[in-house]
Amino acid sequence: MRQALGAAFALGLSVAGAAGGGETSRSLLEFGDLDGWAADDHAAALDTFLETCTDLDAPDWSALCAFAQTERLEDPRRFFELFFRPVLIEDGRPALFTGYFEPELQGSRVPTPRFRVPVYRTPPELTRNAPWLTRQEISTSGVLDGRGLEIAWVDDPVDLFFLQVQGSGRIRLRDGSVIRVGYGGSNGHSYRSIGQELVRRGVYEPHQVSAQVIRNWVRRNPEAGRDLLFHNPSYVFFREVNEVPAERGPLGAMNRSVTPLRTLAVDPAHVPLGAPVWVEKDGAQPMRRLMIAQDTGSAIKGAQRADIFFGTGSEAGRRAGSLRDPGRMVVLLPIQRAYAMLPEVLK
Repeated sequence: MRQALGAAFALGLSVAGAAGGGETSRSLLEFGDLDGWAADDHAAALDTFLETCTDLDAPDWSALCAFAQTERLEDPRRFFELFFRPVLIEDGRPALFTGYFEPELQGSRVPTPRFRVPVYRTPPELTRNAPWLTRQEISTSGVLDGRGLEIAWVDDPVDLFFLQVQGSGRIRLRDGSVIRVGYGGSNGHSYRSIGQELVRRGVYEPHQVSAQVIRNWVRRNPEAGRDLLFHNPSYVFFREVNEVPAERGPLGAMNRSVTPLRTLAVDPAHVPLGAPVWVEKDGAQPMRRLMIAQDTGSAIKGAQRADIFFGTGSEAGRRAGSLRDPGRMVVLLPIQRAYAMLPEVLK
């Protein structure tokens, strides 16, 4: 499971729309109701669907997956139109799209004058049953020193902080090789937004806060910046992810690599993992695209709440961190399943 909170939420930018909600409703749509449907690259969406559909156990899903794997689909758009129906699922909360990404940090396998910030694997005494030490206690007590728990060392505590927020990432070593790390566990404390804390202190207005703004502020104010990071008591530990090649995306909630701008993190209470989802994202840069629900996130709650995966590195992080847009998303479900979800009066 991805433990990331979504880049915008992590900074305290996407709280609106996360609360409230009411009774869930489902409406059957036609493909003609999907804005921009005909113009999308359905072959790219099908390739992403095939990444995870083999893990779907239900007979209708597995049959569709087997058909897509064995048949030469010259018209992927037709595949979706023949075997699926669009279902609009709403729970009274407004739609909200944010973004997430895979950070890439600079690092070393051994500590150096530049690389002094350790990235830890999970200590054996950590349990899921009770909270452990806070971020401040872990960072100042020396409890992890000299125990060989370091996976690598990086050069920026703020970059490590955001790596912990995202839950996975890559560390590029000086020789050009890459260590991929994934979520290994946490200290059991709830996340507290440092972006919201800067707003509470009167340092910034909500619309001014971004990952880069926080980085710059911490670097200009090293002592106060250290205190700001301690405001969040949650601390994430990592594991090396050796089974995923460096050129592939990180593992999502389905334990498969996710795909930039085709993978969507959703609330599985409303949207089944593995399902195609038509995204109509509005805002400054509208997006009309068929994506696949292959991931989840702690902040992704609601029928119309989603996190778009933007890829790896700083540019992906910039794009993901600035995203907080309205719109609509429509789930594509196998035909019989779609009709079975409708109220009896409409069948």
